[in-house]
Amino acid sequence: MDNVIEIIDVHKKLGANPVLVGMNLTVRRGETMVIIGRSGIGKSVTLKHIIGLLDPDSGRVIVDGIDVPGANRKTLLKLRSKMGVLFQGGALIHWMTVSENVALSLRELGGYTEKQIRATVREKLDLVELRGAGNLTPDKISGGMQKRAALARAISRDPEIILYDEPTAGLDPVIAHSINDLILSLQKKLGVTAVVVTHDMSSAYQIADRIAMLHEGRIIQQGTPQEIRITTNPVVRQFIEGAPSGPLTDEVPWTSTSD
Repeated sequence: MDNVIEIIDVHKKLGANPVLVGMNLTVRRGETMVIIGRSGIGKSVTLKHIIGLLDPDSGRVIVDGIDVPGANRKTLLKLRSKMGVLFQGGALIHWMTVSENVALSLRELGGYTEKQIRATVREKLDLVELRGAGNLTPDKISGGMQKRAALARAISRDPEIILYDEPTAGLDPVIAHSINDLILSLQKKLGVTAVVVTHDMSSAYQIADRIAMLHEGRIIQQGTPQEIRITTNPVVRQFIEGAPSGPLTDEVPWTSTSD
């Protein structure tokens, strides 16, 4: 199984604050990699490096064989056309209907007739079980439905890679479980490679092929869900258990406040 994403010795500061400090991570084709870690530790910054919204201060980010920081605009746009992104808050445009939100990138990037766009929107809304919500605006649907609509938009161009930023944030456990089921279903149906950042361990265990713990700017442990469950690393152990005391709360606070 080949590696689709390679993050190699990446260092990144935002202002004076170190965020990534020698980070290394590989994501295999067709797998779901879940990155866990405390809020503000740099998980979302990692996603921004993968999609090319941020460049590392040093190190390499290679996606599907392309050196992302060194790519020209044309190459980067072509690479991004293979990606879908589910933003943390959904980022739906509130004055557009659900259907219009899903169709947005199809219209902006071109290459589709209106007939093809309408058919694609119906197909993607069916995949996320929102067939009857296409004519509604985001304020008329629930938080869980908004996540589904945002996911339909993320997969509108049949991406090979999907990046999920806290997909269950702000959802109750029942709705969160349904979103996790949807992520698993899409991975199976579409065969995509997925990178998910979350601090929700229930979600991580449900959807991950592998889990990587980001701490103080680097990956300190990675493995299957079962390997993470039985870890003896005290930092990982405290995080996955949500324990009030331990190395995470006893240490000097990490300077990064960016996620």
